[in-house]
Parts: sequence; structure tokens; C-alpha cells
Amino acid sequence: MNRKAQAIVLFLVGGAVLRAGSTDLYLRYVKAGLRPLLLAAGVVLMAAAVATVWYERRPRPADEDAGEGEEDAGEGEEGHGEGEGGHAHREPRVSWLLVLPLFALILVAPPALGSYTAMHTGTALQRPWGFPALPAGDPLPLNVADYAGRAVYDHGRSLEHRRVKITGFVALDGHGAPYLVRMALNCCAADAQPVKIGLTGRIPAVLEPDTWLQVIGTYTRERTKDPVGGGAIPYLEVSRSRPVPAPRDPYDESWNG
Repeated sequence: MNRKAQAIVLFLVGGAVLRAGSTDLYLRYVKAGLRPLLLAAGVVLMAAAVATVWYERRPRPADEDAGEGEEDAGEGEEGHGEGEGGHAHREPRVSWLLVLPLFALILVAPPALGSYTAMHTGTALQRPWGFPALPAGDPLPLNVADYAGRAVYDHGRSLEHRRVKITGFVALDGHGAPYLVRMALNCCAADAQPVKIGLTGRIPAVLEPDTWLQVIGTYTRERTKDPVGGGAIPYLEVSRSRPVPAPRDPYDESWNG
């Protein structure tokens, strides 16, 4: 690509980054705390593109033009015989199709990682640093990672005799067994991994994968091994459930603070 074409692509990339960072679209790619860096990166990329075009179109001194002409002549002599009559060949126009993914990024919002990724990746449950006392409330709102960590590594001691309310998306294994899942995020969607809770008790008769569900239930000692990786998956005894809209941020960042 020549410099003007490079500037166009750079400007489009910067625009795509700015658009994502100025809306909730960026949450499909990176954690919420990286928004200022995304916006700054988009501004820098677009400024670099504008500066490149300005540099190419600015008036040039005669001696600079003469120097470039001599360089072009030297390159023409070296390249003589490579093409018919020694003429330089332009890049094929089909190469501009490389810009299409940028327009797709600008115009189309990709879905967050869901049940397919969750059931083909082992649970990423990690031992928490500790188990702080749970606040009052009935039912008690908990995230998937907090419940799973307390159920597996604290053996449910802090969950005994407490009703909890948890929200996640539905995933079904090869036998149709339902799981409540949240994708845990360290930095960006590329490193997202699932944390899973098995569901038992009063489960809806029909569950669709990737449906967001809010469940209320109690701790049960039942657990199973994840068929992918063998990690522990705790269960929740469901007493009530209802479908809910997908949250603004589909990923869970709570497990790493």
C-alpha cells in the first residue's frame, strides 16, 4: 500500500476503536476499566492518519522533489526488465477487500461468547483468597464465581441456610443437563473462560442455550466434574427461576478484582 492508502486504513481502524469505546460495544472485547485507553488509542490512530495525509499533500521544496525524482529513476533502472517495458505494476484493486472486516467491525456488533464456548472449555474456577462474611438479604445476590468458589472451596459453610439469587446464561451439555454460566474475564474476550454451576430442583421444562436466567435457590452438596478438564462444578438447588435480559456487561470481572 502507498501512504495514502495506509492512512485510510489507519483512519478506519481508529474510527472503529472510537465507536466501540464510546458505546457499550467495547464490553464485547475488553474489560470495563480499559475504556479510557481505547478512546485514547482511537484518537491517536486517527490523528496519525490525518498527519500522514497532510505530510503527503503538503507543498514540497524543489530540491526535495528533485531528490525524490532521482531516487525514483534509480529504482526504475534497477527494476527494468521485471515487468513489460520496465513499468511498475500497481497493486490489484482486489486488495482493498482487506478493508471489509473494518466495516464489519463498525457496522455489526458481534455477540459475546456464549454456551458453545462454555461447553467446549473447562471451568476456570479458582480458589478465592478468602471468604468474607456475606451481607444480610433474602435472597442474597451472588455472582456465579462467588457461589461456585464458596460451594467448592469453603464446602458451602457460608452458604448454609441462605437463599441466593444468581444470574447467568444457560448452557446444555451433550446429555441436555443445564448449567448456569458466566464467562470470567482477566483482560479481554480472548482470555475469557467459563465458570459453571449445575442446576437441579425446579428447573424450567424447556431451556434454550444462551438464554439469560435468574435463579433463586439454596446450596446443595451435589457436584460433578467438568468433562473438559475435570474441574469441580457445584450445583444449586433451584426453587424459582425466570428469564431476564442480557446484562449490559456480559462478562464477569469480579473473580480478579
